Amino acid sequence: MQKIAKKLVQVMQECSYIQKTGTNDFHHYRYATSADVLEKINMALVKQKLCSVVLPEILQQADVTTAKGNIEHMATVKIDIMLIDAESGESVSFSGIGTGQDSGDKAVMKAQTAAIKYAYLLSMAISTGDDPEADTKTDQMTSIPVKDKQQIQSVQTICCECGIKLTTGVRNVSLNKYGRPLCMKCQKKLQGVA
Repeated sequence: MQKIAKKLVQVMQECSYIQKTGTNDFHHYRYATSADVLEKINMALVKQKLCSVVLPEILQQADVTTAKGNIEHMATVKIDIMLIDAESGESVSFSGIGTGQDSGDKAVMKAQTAAIKYAYLLSMAISTGDDPEADTKTDQMTSIPVKDKQQIQSVQTICCECGIKLTTGVRNVSLNKYGRPLCMKCQKKLQGVA
């Protein structure tokens, strides 16, 4: 692992900062685009002769109701990224999780884009000059009364193995225990209980 580690240090050095060139006009903020992140990472990886292989897995898909009463699709995707050194054959893997929401057919693609972008940003210690935890809107949500939170979180989740609808409790237990939404029957299969 010494050879790939040395190359990764070079990648990290070349990609230590990515400027925010994207603008969200609706919410009035700037962000580092996925295209900017991937372009910078790709150039550094190629220079070091490191190959990147991304494998996505859909963890959750659900329909959600927006504040305006519209139904949108929401997806959560886990991606595994393997970097392979073309010269030594050594490899290293890391993962990322992203969620995307769309009224059409792009929820999964948005989730994958977020997962890949943040997997690289976090794994390569890339700064964009912002803090994802500095989210006052989310902080304000934590002070909403419980009955209103339940209405906001009325998400129908399906089992990623068999596709049946899950209750919020079953979904939460499964996500905590297995990292993906599974019904009780599929959870028991994983435990070896038929």
